Amino acid sequence: MQKTKGKQSILFANPPVVTGTANIGGPMEGQGLLGDYFDHLMEDNLHDLSSWEKCESYMLEQVIKTAAQKSGGDMSDIDYVFAGDLLNQLMSTHFALRSLSRPFIGLYGACSTMALSMIMGAITVDGGFANKVVGAASSHHDAAERQYRFPTELGVQRPPMAQWTVTGAGAAVIAAAGFGPRITAATIGKIVDLGVKDPNSLGPAMAPAAVDTLWQHIQDTGRQPAYYDMIFTGDLGSVGKTLVIEMMKEKGIDISDNYEDCGCMIYKEEQDAHAGASGCASSAVVFCGYIYQMMTELKLNKILLIGTGSLHSPTSYQQKESIPCIAHAVAVEI
Repeated sequence: MQKTKGKQSILFANPPVVTGTANIGGPMEGQGLLGDYFDHLMEDNLHDLSSWEKCESYMLEQVIKTAAQKSGGDMSDIDYVFAGDLLNQLMSTHFALRSLSRPFIGLYGACSTMALSMIMGAITVDGGFANKVVGAASSHHDAAERQYRFPTELGVQRPPMAQWTVTGAGAAVIAAAGFGPRITAATIGKIVDLGVKDPNSLGPAMAPAAVDTLWQHIQDTGRQPAYYDMIFTGDLGSVGKTLVIEMMKEKGIDISDNYEDCGCMIYKEEQDAHAGASGCASSAVVFCGYIYQMMTELKLNKILLIGTGSLHSPTSYQQKESIPCIAHAVAVEI
């Protein structure tokens, strides 16, 4: 059976099943809009550990183990782990995987990493190369801010379009058989760079990549936006979300009735996250918590998750480069 479709998409011949998920968040996430949809919530951003990076590794390790358990097994059942984070050389992920003793494939897609890990896991399972894998991603507000912008201790004023990096992690078990929603299709994104250089303006930088991938998904699969109960982007925030709606209208398609951005779903307005949430964990905690629960309760039957990522680095910013962006789409259906 031909599994590729159009220019950039995949239709899975034997759609893998998402048999279990797990997520974790920090105190700010627990006080937000989706506080009831977390498996674990920490009381602070260190969790009695000596660094933010160690805390992020702890979060990722916990959700991977919890997802495996919620899928009716343990880590010995997992053939591969696909995971990544925002830090240099996937620091948090590498340290998290030390104690799990499972074959590991590190992924870097910036904030698109959760969708990317699910796609690569689904390809591996559908291809017959594994029976059960984990896709996971994490981020930590304080660790990411220190690497990409300024340490939080400096108290630097954030501009209105800035977003708040989520402290959290999510993991999904993807299996050849079992109960749960299935991954039916995917569209691999390509780099889109319209010249935005401000690392505090990532929603506008990533929005064109999200539109490019969504448009290509429509062209490749023939699935119009109305095919899905909801379309979710990863972490564009309020500014980027508005741009996606307007850019799709320019293409003659109105998605405003069944489109939401995960970055707009996590924090309450009074939490002062400015334009919303960002980070690998933005889409990871929303999919592995709220979305997955809505699907297992049959309140959502077909969703398209478009993970969005800004692929800049501290070095590229200092060299005054623009921000290359990418978006990967994964279709999940009951």
